[in-house]
Amino acid sequence: MKYLIVIEETKTGFSAYSPDIDGCIATGSNKKEVENNMQEAMEFHLEGLLMENQTIPSSHTYSNYLDVKTIA
Repeated sequence: MKYLIVIEETKTGFSAYSPDIDGCIATGSNKKEVENNMQEAMEFHLEGLLMENQTIPSSHTYSNYLDVKTIA
């Protein structure tokens, strides 16, 4: 299953989260590292949900860019 992740630059590197999976976050010093760490965090998180007989959340978010005109 594919999940959307949001990656944000921080003062010390990058952080990521998925709007579809509450409480699952990761950090990294660069974009590739945060993506790898998030992949591992999501797999671990979902495995934990399965072990506790909880429902795996479905992917329900998407992303898009909007061209917003500003008034100068």
